[in-house]
Amino acid sequence: MPINYLKRNLLSGDDKKFVASLKNLLGFYPDNLNLYKLAFFHKSVAPEVKAGIKASNERLEFLGDAILDAIVADYLFKKYPFEDEGFLTELRSKIVSRKNLNHLAQKMGLDKFIKSDNRGNMRSNSIMGDALEAMIGAIYLDKGFVKTKNFVLVQLINNHIDVDELQEQELNFKSRLIEWIQKERKTLCFEVVAETDMGARKLFVINAVVNDEVLGTGQDFSKKRAEQSAAEKALEKIEQTNNG
Repeated sequence: MPINYLKRNLLSGDDKKFVASLKNLLGFYPDNLNLYKLAFFHKSVAPEVKAGIKASNERLEFLGDAILDAIVADYLFKKYPFEDEGFLTELRSKIVSRKNLNHLAQKMGLDKFIKSDNRGNMRSNSIMGDALEAMIGAIYLDKGFVKTKNFVLVQLINNHIDVDELQEQELNFKSRLIEWIQKERKTLCFEVVAETDMGARKLFVINAVVNDEVLGTGQDFSKKRAEQSAAEKALEKIEQTNNG
Protein backbone atom coordinates (compact mmCIF):
# COMPACT_ATOMS: atom_id res chain seq x y z
CA MET A 1 0.00 0.00 0.00
CA PRO A 2 1.13 3.61 -0.58
CA ILE A 3 2.61 5.55 2.30
CA ASN A 4 -0.64 6.94 3.72
CA TYR A 5 -1.11 9.79 6.17
CA LEU A 6 -0.72 7.55 9.23
CA LYS A 7 2.43 5.89 7.91
CA ARG A 8 3.94 9.25 6.99
CA ASN A 9 3.44 10.40 10.58
CA LEU A 10 5.46 7.41 11.77
CA LEU A 11 8.44 8.27 9.57
CA SER A 12 11.52 10.05 10.89
CA GLY A 13 11.78 13.78 10.35
CA ASP A 14 14.24 13.40 7.47
CA ASP A 15 12.10 10.75 5.78
CA LYS A 16 9.00 12.94 6.10
CA LYS A 17 10.81 15.76 4.32
CA PHE A 18 12.06 13.33 1.66
CA VAL A 19 8.56 11.95 1.04
CA ALA A 20 7.09 15.44 0.79
CA SER A 21 9.81 16.50 -1.65
CA LEU A 22 9.25 13.36 -3.73
CA LYS A 23 5.52 14.07 -3.86
CA ASN A 24 6.21 17.56 -5.21
CA LEU A 25 8.70 16.20 -7.73
CA LEU A 26 6.83 13.10 -8.93
CA GLY A 27 3.22 14.08 -8.47
CA PHE A 28 2.49 11.03 -6.30
CA TYR A 29 3.52 9.45 -3.02
CA PRO A 30 6.03 6.56 -3.20
CA ASP A 31 5.22 3.05 -2.07
CA ASN A 32 8.78 1.81 -1.58
CA LEU A 33 10.77 4.71 -0.17
CA ASN A 34 14.04 2.75 -0.16
CA LEU A 35 14.03 2.51 -3.96
CA TYR A 36 14.08 6.29 -4.28
CA LYS A 37 16.77 6.65 -1.64
CA LEU A 38 18.90 4.20 -3.62
CA ALA A 39 18.22 6.08 -6.86
CA PHE A 40 20.09 9.11 -5.53
CA PHE A 41 23.02 7.20 -3.98
CA HIS A 42 26.11 7.71 -6.13
CA LYS A 43 28.77 4.99 -6.05
CA SER A 44 31.29 7.46 -4.57
CA VAL A 45 29.52 7.30 -1.20
CA ALA A 46 27.69 3.97 -1.47
CA PRO A 47 28.45 1.31 1.16
CA GLU A 48 29.93 -1.99 0.03
CA VAL A 49 27.39 -4.79 0.48
CA LYS A 50 29.78 -7.55 -0.62
CA ALA A 51 33.25 -7.76 -2.10
CA GLY A 52 33.44 -5.31 -5.01
CA ILE A 53 29.70 -4.56 -5.02
CA LYS A 54 28.27 -1.30 -3.70
CA ALA A 55 24.66 -0.34 -2.91
CA SER A 56 24.65 2.50 -5.45
CA ASN A 57 22.18 3.70 -8.04
CA GLU A 58 23.97 2.04 -11.00
CA ARG A 59 21.59 -0.91 -11.38
CA LEU A 60 18.56 1.38 -11.21
CA GLU A 61 20.25 3.65 -13.76
CA PHE A 62 20.68 0.67 -16.11
CA LEU A 63 16.99 -0.17 -15.79
CA GLY A 64 15.81 3.42 -16.07
CA ASP A 65 17.89 3.96 -19.21
CA ALA A 66 16.12 1.06 -20.97
CA ILE A 67 12.65 2.11 -19.77
CA LEU A 68 13.22 5.73 -20.83
CA ASP A 69 14.40 4.64 -24.29
CA ALA A 70 11.26 2.54 -24.77
CA ILE A 71 8.87 5.30 -23.64
CA VAL A 72 10.53 7.97 -25.79
CA ALA A 73 10.60 5.63 -28.80
CA ASP A 74 6.87 4.92 -28.40
CA TYR A 75 6.10 8.65 -28.00
CA LEU A 76 8.05 9.66 -31.12
CA PHE A 77 6.65 6.78 -33.18
CA LYS A 78 3.12 8.06 -32.52
CA LYS A 79 3.95 11.78 -32.73
CA TYR A 80 5.65 11.49 -36.14
CA PRO A 81 3.72 8.80 -38.08
CA PHE A 82 5.31 9.65 -41.43
CA GLU A 83 8.97 10.05 -40.44
CA ASP A 84 11.55 7.34 -41.15
CA GLU A 85 13.68 5.33 -38.73
CA GLY A 86 16.69 7.62 -39.08
CA PHE A 87 14.70 10.72 -38.06
CA LEU A 88 13.15 8.93 -35.07
CA THR A 89 16.51 7.54 -33.93
CA GLU A 90 18.24 10.91 -34.09
CA LEU A 91 15.46 12.72 -32.25
CA ARG A 92 15.34 10.05 -29.56
CA SER A 93 19.11 10.40 -29.16
CA LYS A 94 18.69 14.13 -28.61
CA ILE A 95 16.06 13.59 -25.91
CA VAL A 96 17.98 10.89 -24.00
CA SER A 97 21.47 12.33 -24.56
CA ARG A 98 23.56 12.68 -21.41
CA LYS A 99 23.77 16.43 -21.94
CA ASN A 100 19.98 16.78 -22.13
CA LEU A 101 19.36 14.47 -19.17
CA ASN A 102 21.85 16.42 -17.06
CA HIS A 103 20.04 19.63 -18.01
CA LEU A 104 16.64 18.12 -17.17
CA ALA A 105 17.88 16.85 -13.82
CA GLN A 106 19.22 20.30 -13.00
CA LYS A 107 15.92 21.99 -13.93
CA MET A 108 14.05 19.51 -11.73
CA GLY A 109 16.35 20.17 -8.77
CA LEU A 110 17.65 16.62 -8.41
CA ASP A 111 20.94 17.96 -7.05
CA LYS A 112 19.11 18.46 -3.72
CA PHE A 113 18.53 14.71 -3.45
CA ILE A 114 21.82 13.24 -4.71
CA LYS A 115 24.31 11.77 -2.24
CA SER A 116 27.81 12.07 -3.70
CA ASP A 117 31.31 13.10 -2.68
CA ASN A 118 31.57 15.04 -5.95
CA ARG A 119 28.71 17.48 -5.41
CA GLY A 120 30.74 20.52 -6.44
CA ASN A 121 31.27 19.06 -9.92
CA MET A 122 27.90 17.40 -10.55
CA ARG A 123 26.87 19.71 -13.38
CA SER A 124 29.99 19.02 -15.41
CA ASN A 125 29.69 15.23 -15.44
CA SER A 126 26.96 12.61 -15.71
CA ILE A 127 25.97 12.27 -12.04
CA MET A 128 22.71 14.22 -12.37
CA GLY A 129 21.61 12.54 -15.60
CA ASP A 130 22.46 9.13 -14.13
CA ALA A 131 20.34 9.92 -11.06
CA LEU A 132 17.40 10.90 -13.29
CA GLU A 133 17.58 7.55 -15.08
CA ALA A 134 17.90 5.75 -11.74
CA MET A 135 14.81 7.58 -10.48
CA ILE A 136 12.89 6.41 -13.55
CA GLY A 137 14.02 2.87 -12.75
CA ALA A 138 12.78 3.31 -9.18
CA ILE A 139 9.39 4.56 -10.39
CA TYR A 140 9.09 1.55 -12.70
CA LEU A 141 9.82 -0.94 -9.89
CA ASP A 142 7.61 0.94 -7.44
CA LYS A 143 4.62 1.82 -9.62
CA GLY A 144 4.85 -0.16 -12.85
CA PHE A 145 5.21 0.77 -16.51
CA VAL A 146 1.99 2.77 -16.98
CA LYS A 147 2.73 5.14 -14.09
CA THR A 148 6.34 5.49 -15.27
CA LYS A 149 5.23 6.28 -18.80
CA ASN A 150 2.82 8.91 -17.50
CA PHE A 151 5.62 10.51 -15.43
CA VAL A 152 8.00 10.66 -18.40
CA LEU A 153 5.39 12.07 -20.78
CA VAL A 154 3.85 14.61 -18.39
CA GLN A 155 6.60 15.60 -15.96
CA LEU A 156 9.57 15.36 -18.33
CA ILE A 157 8.52 15.80 -21.95
CA ASN A 158 5.45 18.04 -21.58
CA ASN A 159 6.86 20.20 -18.79
CA HIS A 160 10.55 20.39 -19.62
CA ILE A 161 11.30 19.37 -23.23
CA ASP A 162 10.50 21.32 -26.38
CA VAL A 163 10.62 18.43 -28.85
CA ASP A 164 10.15 20.70 -31.87
CA GLU A 165 13.08 22.85 -30.75
CA LEU A 166 15.22 19.76 -30.17
CA GLN A 167 14.34 18.62 -33.67
CA GLU A 168 16.07 21.71 -35.05
CA GLN A 169 19.23 21.25 -33.02
CA GLU A 170 22.24 19.64 -34.64
CA LEU A 171 23.25 16.50 -32.77
CA ASN A 172 25.71 14.80 -35.07
CA PHE A 173 28.86 15.90 -33.25
CA LYS A 174 30.83 13.07 -34.84
CA SER A 175 30.13 14.36 -38.37
CA ARG A 176 31.04 17.91 -37.33
CA LEU A 177 34.30 16.70 -35.80
CA ILE A 178 35.17 14.70 -38.92
CA GLU A 179 34.52 17.79 -41.08
CA TRP A 180 36.87 19.82 -38.88
CA ILE A 181 39.52 17.07 -39.00
CA GLN A 182 39.42 16.97 -42.79
CA LYS A 183 39.62 20.75 -43.04
CA GLU A 184 42.59 20.92 -40.65
CA ARG A 185 44.28 17.88 -42.23
CA LYS A 186 44.50 16.04 -38.92
CA THR A 187 43.92 12.41 -37.97
CA LEU A 188 41.02 11.10 -35.89
CA CYS A 189 40.17 7.79 -34.30
CA PHE A 190 37.67 6.65 -31.69
CA GLU A 191 39.35 4.36 -29.20
CA VAL A 192 37.44 2.04 -26.84
CA VAL A 193 39.31 2.32 -23.55
CA ALA A 194 36.94 0.35 -21.31
CA GLU A 195 34.03 -2.05 -21.50
CA THR A 196 32.33 -2.64 -18.16
CA ASP A 197 29.75 -5.38 -17.72
CA MET A 198 26.56 -3.93 -16.26
CA GLY A 199 24.28 -6.92 -16.03
CA ALA A 200 22.88 -7.66 -19.49
CA ARG A 201 24.69 -4.76 -21.16
CA LYS A 202 28.13 -3.19 -21.37
CA LEU A 203 29.10 0.38 -20.54
CA PHE A 204 31.54 1.67 -23.15
CA VAL A 205 34.14 4.37 -22.49
CA ILE A 206 35.50 5.84 -25.71
CA ASN A 207 38.17 8.47 -26.42
CA ALA A 208 38.17 10.81 -29.40
CA VAL A 209 41.86 10.91 -30.34
CA VAL A 210 43.07 13.70 -32.62
CA ASN A 211 46.69 13.53 -33.80
CA ASP A 212 47.44 11.08 -30.96
CA GLU A 213 45.93 13.46 -28.36
CA VAL A 214 42.78 12.61 -26.41
CA LEU A 215 40.44 15.57 -26.87
CA GLY A 216 37.25 14.05 -25.50
CA THR A 217 35.93 11.05 -23.59
CA GLY A 218 32.38 9.72 -23.69
CA GLN A 219 30.57 6.84 -22.05
CA ASP A 220 27.29 5.11 -22.77
CA PHE A 221 25.68 1.71 -23.10
CA SER A 222 25.76 2.27 -26.87
CA LYS A 223 29.08 2.58 -28.73
CA LYS A 224 27.56 5.07 -31.16
CA ARG A 225 26.25 7.32 -28.38
CA ALA A 226 29.57 7.07 -26.52
CA GLU A 227 31.35 8.19 -29.71
CA GLN A 228 28.90 11.09 -30.10
CA SER A 229 29.57 12.13 -26.51
CA ALA A 230 33.35 11.92 -27.01
CA ALA A 231 33.06 13.95 -30.22
CA GLU A 232 30.98 16.59 -28.43
CA LYS A 233 33.61 16.93 -25.68
CA ALA A 234 36.36 17.17 -28.32
CA LEU A 235 34.51 19.94 -30.18
CA GLU A 236 34.05 21.83 -26.91
CA LYS A 237 37.79 21.59 -26.21
CA ILE A 238 38.63 22.72 -29.75
CA GLU A 239 36.29 25.70 -29.38
CA GLN A 240 37.82 26.64 -26.01
CA THR A 241 41.32 26.44 -27.50
CA ASN A 242 40.37 28.57 -30.50
CA ASN A 243 38.67 31.17 -28.29
CA GLY A 244 41.48 31.19 -25.73
